[in-house]
Amino acid sequence: MIKLGKYQTLTIERKVDFGFFLTCNEGEEVLLPNKYCQSSMNIGDSIEVFIYLDSEDRITAINKPAYAQVGDFVALRCIDTNNVGAFLDWGLPKDLMVPFAEQRKTMEVDSRYLVYVYENPVDGRIIASSKLDKFIPEKSKGFTNNQEVELLVGPKTDLGYKCVIENRALGILFFDEVFNQDVTFGHKIKGFIKRVRPDGKIDLSTRQQGYTTLGPLAEKILKMLAENGGHMAVSDKSSPELIRRLFACSKREFKMAIGSLYKQKKILLTKTDIELIK
Repeated sequence: MIKLGKYQTLTIERKVDFGFFLTCNEGEEVLLPNKYCQSSMNIGDSIEVFIYLDSEDRITAINKPAYAQVGDFVALRCIDTNNVGAFLDWGLPKDLMVPFAEQRKTMEVDSRYLVYVYENPVDGRIIASSKLDKFIPEKSKGFTNNQEVELLVGPKTDLGYKCVIENRALGILFFDEVFNQDVTFGHKIKGFIKRVRPDGKIDLSTRQQGYTTLGPLAEKILKMLAENGGHMAVSDKSSPELIRRLFACSKREFKMAIGSLYKQKKILLTKTDIELIK
């Protein structure tokens, strides 16, 4: 069947003065207007198109890429507002509306927002909402600690970045859990489930937790000690900010790494320093 707000591969059934009619396996038809037809298209060809409502609310096919489909979370730019809501650029001739009731905060022209795209059950139109927690929970959906996941980076909070985890849940990527990776609003990045809390909420990181990271980190500490004459004015009492700036790791990971090196008798520890044992 023809699915609104989705890409579909349809068959060119017949030519009319104003375009091609395309059909799906069930025999439903949709128009591909002349301005989107190409001279290489022929009756019987299968082509991929996007299905949407045009400016007159007619179901129409278009062979231009949309920035999102129904069911997607995506960051889009606001290009207009009026007395019914805001309008986002999603790559199609008809802009994507966000009604006032679906705006977490009032949208402004030229600002970008993370939204969910869906079909309005009231009138069948495709709209968007920035109230993400209406559509996915801020709790675990079967994730486990240290699991590798895809993150869609959302807005900043006081603690870090709110992220959409594989279109299934929301989590927080803490500022001090961002290591050597460009974290940009609206971009997709690789991340890890740092912890699923007892209440189900999810803490995120850009690197795996625990001993899997200690080998390279321990080697990095030894190398930096050697480059600094065997001594550095940093210890497990140092601030998390200093440790992160020097070693691109959390204080917990640093403490575990130097603890391992100390047990191997490769370094000496004081309250303020670490020293390489030669």
